[in-house]
Amino acid sequence: MITGSNILGILKKFLGDRAGNFGILTAISMPVLVAAGGVAIDVTNMTLSHSQLQEATDAAALAAATALANGTATTTTVKDLGNNFVLGQMSNYLSGDGATADALRAGTSTSVTSSSNSSGGTSYSVTVNASYSMPVNSMSRLLGMQSVSIAASSSTTSGTAIQKTALSMEIALDKSGSMLLNTNVIDKSQSSCTQYYTNGNYLYQYPNPISPCYVKKIDALKTAVGNLLDQLDAADPKSQYVRTAAIAWSSQVDSSSNLDWGTKTTRTNVLGGLNASGGTESSAPMKKAYNTVASTAEATAQNNQGNKNFQKYIVLMTDGENNDPSSDQKTLATCKAAKDAGVQIYTVAFMAPTRGQTLLSSCASSPSNYFDAQQMSDLVTAFKTIGAQAAKQMTLLTN
Repeated sequence: MITGSNILGILKKFLGDRAGNFGILTAISMPVLVAAGGVAIDVTNMTLSHSQLQEATDAAALAAATALANGTATTTTVKDLGNNFVLGQMSNYLSGDGATADALRAGTSTSVTSSSNSSGGTSYSVTVNASYSMPVNSMSRLLGMQSVSIAASSSTTSGTAIQKTALSMEIALDKSGSMLLNTNVIDKSQSSCTQYYTNGNYLYQYPNPISPCYVKKIDALKTAVGNLLDQLDAADPKSQYVRTAAIAWSSQVDSSSNLDWGTKTTRTNVLGGLNASGGTESSAPMKKAYNTVASTAEATAQNNQGNKNFQKYIVLMTDGENNDPSSDQKTLATCKAAKDAGVQIYTVAFMAPTRGQTLLSSCASSPSNYFDAQQMSDLVTAFKTIGAQAAKQMTLLTN
C-alpha cells in the first residue's frame, strides 16, 4: 500500500531526476541553433556577394566613363555597356543560377551626366546601381527568411574629366613630280584627263587625255592630311592646345607655314596649294621640321598659352627615294637628334621604292610609327591613325 508520504517521496525523486531534462531542452533548442547556424552562413555569403557586386559596379562605372572619354561610346550606348559589364563580371559567381542572374539584370542600371569643361571638351559622371535577391539556405528559412537583398552602387569621374596636354606638329609632305602618278582609285568626276607615267627616273605626260581618270597621288595626299587635321580640330575645338605647320618639299623646301594655333594656317598656306613637281631630297625639310618644333620660340608660344609641357611631333611623308643617296644619312642624323630630344616621329611611305621605305622605317620613332601605304586607302588610314594617336595622347584621363 502506497501512503501519502510515499507518494510525496516518489514525486520529489522524480523532480530531482535530471536525466530526461537534457533531451527535452535539446529538442526545444535545436531548431534555434540550426537557424542561427544558417544565418551565420548567410551573413558570410552576403558579405562575399556584396564585395563581388561592389567590385563589379566599380569596374563597370570606370569602364563606362573611360569609353565615353575615349569616344568609343555615347551617352546612349554606354548605359548598355555599364549594365552588361556588371552582368559579365557577376556571371563568374552566379554560374548556373538563371533566376538570380535575371534578378540582377532587372536590378542593374547605369546613368550618365555630362557637362562642358574649361578645356573645351566634355566631362562625364557615371553611376552604376545593381541589386538582386540572394536566396537563403534551408536552415535560415526556419526563421521565416526566404532571401536577402544584395545591393551596390558606384559613381565615378575617374577617367572622365578630359584634361588636355598640348602638342606642336610639323607635317613634311613630299610634292615631287611622281606625286602626279595615279592611285588605284577611279576619279568618276571626269570622263578623261591628263595622265602621267615614268620611265626610269623620269616623269612623262601622255600626249592626249586618257580615260578612265584616276585620283592622283597628290590629291590623295591632300585628302589624307585633311583627315589628320580634322581629328586634331575635333580634339581641340577652341585651338587652345594644338599648333600645326606644314612643309611642302621636293628637291628643296618649296613652301612652308609657321607653327600656329589650330590647323587653319596649315590648310591655307600649304595644303590648299599643294602641287606636284620637282625631285626628292628629304634632309632639308626634316631638318627644318626638327628645328621648328624644338625651338625656344615654340616653347615660348606654348608657355604663353599656359602650356608648360607639350608633345612635339614630326610627320615625314614621301613617295620616292632621295635623288642623292647621301641625303639618306643626313636625314637619319636629324631623325636621331629629334628622337633623342623627345620628338615623336611618324613616317609614311606612299607607294615608295625599297630605299625610300627603308629610310622612313629607320627614321620613325618605333615600328608602329611607320606606315607602308601601297594604295590610296592605306594612305588615308595612315594619316587618320596618326591623327587619332596624337589626339588620344593629347587627351589624358585623370583620376
